[in-house]
Amino acid sequence: MNLIISFIVLNIINVVIQTVKSIATIKCGKLVAAIVNAVAYGLYTVVVVYMVCELPLWFKVLVIAVANLIGVYVVKWVEEKNRKDKLWKVEATVKDVACYEELTEMGISCNCLYITNGGYIVNCFCPTQKESAIVKKVLDSYNAKYFVTESKTL
Repeated sequence: MNLIISFIVLNIINVVIQTVKSIATIKCGKLVAAIVNAVAYGLYTVVVVYMVCELPLWFKVLVIAVANLIGVYVVKWVEEKNRKDKLWKVEATVKDVACYEELTEMGISCNCLYITNGGYIVNCFCPTQKESAIVKKVLDSYNAKYFVTESKTL
């Protein structure tokens, strides 16, 4: 029974650390990425040794699959909850000024410029993910062509 519990716990911890390692390698600096990688591969060595234990293969497969399902989901959920809002600029071309009017009625910070082909350029400034979703929904309803730029810190 101790072998089963150890195998399950080690695999869940391994999946969580391996997922954090992947995120840290991309988003963090060299030192943090190196430390997380060292811990991840150190623990992985222990997990590999447990892989050859005398548990049935189907059980090992099931534990690893469930550990990955739960571990990756939890780490990504925590990452999303801790993500800071950034300012996004959405620049769109539309045929109808009603799009701009609808955005301003919804409290979206934006401006509008008439262009010579009879259309409009609408610039929206979205400081939250909620506002970004609103802008996307409105622009899609007007078949707007748009691109999005993330603000960078100076």
